[in-house]
Amino acid sequence: MEEKDFIQKLLNPKTQNEAFQILLSQYQKPLYYHIRNIVLNHDDADDVLQNTFIKVFQHLKGFKGDSKLFSWMYRIATNEAITFINQKAKRNGTTSEALQSKIVENLKSDSFFDGTEIQIKLQKAIVTLPEKQQLVFKMKYFEEMKYEDMSEILGTSVGALKASYHHAVKKIENYVNSN
Repeated sequence: MEEKDFIQKLLNPKTQNEAFQILLSQYQKPLYYHIRNIVLNHDDADDVLQNTFIKVFQHLKGFKGDSKLFSWMYRIATNEAITFINQKAKRNGTTSEALQSKIVENLKSDSFFDGTEIQIKLQKAIVTLPEKQQLVFKMKYFEEMKYEDMSEILGTSVGALKASYHHAVKKIENYVNSN
């Protein structure tokens, strides 16, 4: 089905529920993993995913089709995840960087995390990066997302994204080699 036709089904009250179920089945898993890569915690990722789909549903009428539906939803998910981390840090009286470091330290006890020591070391290295580099690295490394798609989602040029990824990789290599 063409995306424009699908969007019309999402906006039509008669076909909206069925179309939204299709949207959920197609995007629930990839959006969950995208959010989980940002917030790291399973329960938090579930909460942010739920908020993401609520926002998608609420703002669908405002979707202009300037980007792909996929990109628009990922942008919402990314913003929701970042907002969630910042709000959680504020509630805990700490910075988002300190909060993420604490979450990484607790990954071993997360029953939904089945990573190795190397993966934990990688996560520790990632949280030392600036927010934008973290996002770019996670989207490219873990989700194998194309730079063109990241560009639409993050509103950044492909060249800048490639540079951010390159800098992130260098910083991660330095961190891993020095620890």
